[in-house]
Amino acid sequence: MSTKKIDSKMLDKILEKMVTTVNHSKSEVFKIGEQTRKQYTSLTEELKDIKDKVLEVIQEGDKLEVYARFARNRLSEVSGAFNKFSESEIREAYEKAHNLQMQLTIIREKEKQLRERRDELERRLLGLQETIQRAEHLVGQISVVLNYLTSDMRQVGEMLEDAKQKQDFGFKIIEAQEEERRRLSREIHDGPAQMLANVMMRSQLIDRVFREKGAEDGFKEIKDLRKMVHSALYEVRRIIYDLRPMALDDLGLIPTLKKYLSTIEEYNGGEPTISFKNLGPEKRLPSKFEVALFRLVQEAVSNALKHADAKEILVKVDLGKEHVTVIVKDNGKGFDPVEKPESSFGILGMKERVELLEGEITFDSKKGAGTIIMIQVPLKE
Repeated sequence: MSTKKIDSKMLDKILEKMVTTVNHSKSEVFKIGEQTRKQYTSLTEELKDIKDKVLEVIQEGDKLEVYARFARNRLSEVSGAFNKFSESEIREAYEKAHNLQMQLTIIREKEKQLRERRDELERRLLGLQETIQRAEHLVGQISVVLNYLTSDMRQVGEMLEDAKQKQDFGFKIIEAQEEERRRLSREIHDGPAQMLANVMMRSQLIDRVFREKGAEDGFKEIKDLRKMVHSALYEVRRIIYDLRPMALDDLGLIPTLKKYLSTIEEYNGGEPTISFKNLGPEKRLPSKFEVALFRLVQEAVSNALKHADAKEILVKVDLGKEHVTVIVKDNGKGFDPVEKPESSFGILGMKERVELLEGEITFDSKKGAGTIIMIQVPLKE
C-alpha cells in the first residue's frame, strides 16, 4: 500500500478551518458572558430597588403598628366603659381598629413578598456570577488553543513531509486530539455538567423549602448546595490543570509540578502514592523548556496511572546549570521494550518532544519489575 505525500497547503487549509471554528466558539462563549453580565447588571439594579422598597415597607409597617396599637387601646377603653360612650363612638373605634389591623396585615404580607423576591434575586446573582467566571475561564482556555493552532501546529506540515514515521505521528496527533476532546466531553458531562444541573434543581427547591419548612431547613439546603458547587469547582479546576496549569507561566516548573502531582494523587484517592523530589535549585527556565518538561512528566505519570497498576510513583527533577534531568519511576507491572506496549503512542510522543529539545530519553523496564524513565535535556537557547 503506497503512502501519500503530505500536502502542507491542505494541512494549512484544515488548520484555517479549525482556527475559524475555534474563533467562532470563542465569540459565542464571549457573547454568553456579555449577556450574562447584562442580566447581572439588570438584576443588581432590581435588587437595589427591592431593598429600598423593603425598607420603606418596614417603616410604613412600624408606623401602622403604632397606630393599630393605639386603636386597640381605644377600642379596649370604649368596650370597658360601655355606658360612657355612644353606639356610634363604639362603632367608630371598632372600625378604626379593624381597618388599621387589615392595613397592617396587608403591609406585612407585602413585606414578606418583597423579602422573598430579594432573596431570590441574591441567589440568582450568585449563579450568574459563577456563570460569568466560567465563561471567562473558557475564553482563556480557547485562547490557549488558538495560540497553539496558530503557532505550534502551523509547523507540523514542514516537520512531517520527509518521514513516514512523522506522517503517522501527525495522524496520531489528530486522533489524540479527538480522543482528548471526547475524554474532556465525558468528564465535563459526567462531572461539572451533572453537578451544575443538580445545583440548578436544588436551587429551585430552596425557595419551596424556605416557604414550606422554614429558614432552618432552608439554610441546610444552602449548605448542601455549597458542597455541590465546591465539588463542581474542584472538577473544573482539575480539568483546567489537565489542559495547562496557569501556575506554569506564573510560578515556573517546580512549584507547578508539586501542585499538579499533589492534585493527581488527591483526585485518585491517594492510590497510588505520588512523591516528588527537587534535587537542584528552584529556578525558572525558558518557557519552551518548562512547557515541554511539564508535558513529559504529565505523560509519564499518566502512562503509569493508566497502564502500570503501580502502588508508588516517584518523580525527580534536577535543574542543573547545563542540563535538566527528569526521572519518573514506578513499581508497576512494567513492559518488554521489544514488544509494543499499550502506551506506545504516548512513548512516541515523548520521544518526539525530547528530540525537539535535542535531548535524550531512555526507558528501563521489565515485566513485573516496574519502569524507570530518564530524560536529559541540554539547557541552551
